[in-house]
Amino acid sequence: MSVDADERPVRCLVAKVGLDGHDRGAHVIARAFRDAGFEVVYSGLHRAPEEVVQAAVQEDVDVLGISILSGAHNTLVPKVMDGLEAYGALEDTLVIVGGIVPDDDEERLKAAGVAEVFGPGTPMAETVDFVRANLPERA
Repeated sequence: MSVDADERPVRCLVAKVGLDGHDRGAHVIARAFRDAGFEVVYSGLHRAPEEVVQAAVQEDVDVLGISILSGAHNTLVPKVMDGLEAYGALEDTLVIVGGIVPDDDEERLKAAGVAEVFGPGTPMAETVDFVRANLPERA
């Protein structure tokens, strides 16, 4: 039995990029996405930007959620964005970032293609609603 593309659950990769070892927030958002009916893949800790890109492409995700608390977001996130663009996956992937990101850096990440940045304390429902409202069109 084939499944219509519109019936396929939202596929999401929650990724921890860089040396950041704090993953509680990543687990919380992964569970919230799962509870919302999304298919969720978790990258595990300490992933290189290239590994995150490979996982996103191989898993054919609709959403890439990058959790970062290390302060390296201005270096690591643009590398992920460049990698997605190189694979032609950037326009088909909604990229969101969660973690500690100063306001000035938030605009820089959005200029690089990040759809939204969610800071600590953001209600899970707000993040889920944002993803649902901003999903790229599926082929």
